Amino acid sequence: MFAQERLRAITEILHTEKKVLVKDLSKKFNISEDAIRKDLKILENQGLLKRTYGGGILEKQTPSFEKVPDRNAHNYDKKEQIAEKAFSMLQNKETILLDISSTNLILAQKIVQSDLSLTVISNSIDILHALSKDEKTTLISLGGMYFQLAGGFVGSETIDSVQKYNVQKTFLGSCGVDLKTKSLTTFNVEDGNTKRAFMESGKDVYLVMESKKFHYDGIYKFASVDQLTGIILDEKPSDTIEKQLGKLRVAVY
Repeated sequence: MFAQERLRAITEILHTEKKVLVKDLSKKFNISEDAIRKDLKILENQGLLKRTYGGGILEKQTPSFEKVPDRNAHNYDKKEQIAEKAFSMLQNKETILLDISSTNLILAQKIVQSDLSLTVISNSIDILHALSKDEKTTLISLGGMYFQLAGGFVGSETIDSVQKYNVQKTFLGSCGVDLKTKSLTTFNVEDGNTKRAFMESGKDVYLVMESKKFHYDGIYKFASVDQLTGIILDEKPSDTIEKQLGKLRVAVY
């Protein structure tokens, strides 16, 4: 078994048992306890577990809120993979809604480079700017209170604006997903309320996020996972997560 396959298997055990023991994993994978400790260190660095004496326990993290330029540059390759999957789902002449999200910004850039003619609604300053000179795109800006840390408009005015539209596809960002409580989370109440309104405007609603966010929690729960059509990820989640999403009838891409 390759190291990456072993890490995925350990992650699967973590989600099922909530804890792992070095001696048990050593026997299961027929490798030294030192090798298992190195594996657990990797998973700890990824935020998936907290190491304990003799093993580790499943860890949920509250990520720090990054400023827009830092967020846009962080993990670009993974976000580009997600954006490419999202782009492949678009059809000519559709109306779509792009939430404030660094992955959605990459998706917007792909739209500019394509031959697609779309109507795009967004509350993100960066996304609006990226699409502003694209003659193929009909661009609709949602006004409201400008949330500087996020880089876009949120709040009651934004919600009132988006409620006037019906869109084929909505693409949302999120700080984290808790499958135990079925919660989608973010950092800010107004941002969360705005995301909820965006979901109500979309016929199909997709969450665009890195797989690691299954292990992160924001502070505000804005919606339930089972309200999503699907989740677009950078990599295949663990079998446990995929089964949980299947039970909720949420597709995984």
